[in-house]
Amino acid sequence: MVWTVEIRETAARQIARLDAQHKTRIVRFLRERIQGIGDPRSIGHALTGDLAGLWRYRVGDYRLLCHLQDEIVTVMVLELGHRRDVYR
Repeated sequence: MVWTVEIRETAARQIARLDAQHKTRIVRFLRERIQGIGDPRSIGHALTGDLAGLWRYRVGDYRLLCHLQDEIVTVMVLELGHRRDVYR
């Protein structure tokens, strides 16, 4: 099964505010590492506590918070942020 990636409007705005280098790195990560992978859980990390049910992907100093939708085989990018701010 091939997984697809969807980006929520909030995350798209957060990506747009980044400088070109970080923006390119994140978009490349989503296209090359997540989209088309057989199991996105193999490279992500499950979150616990208040964020239980979400998955985290690390791209340099940035973190992508995602919801994996098994029914429709989609990785929904909910939020993106620098590692010091994203979990707050």
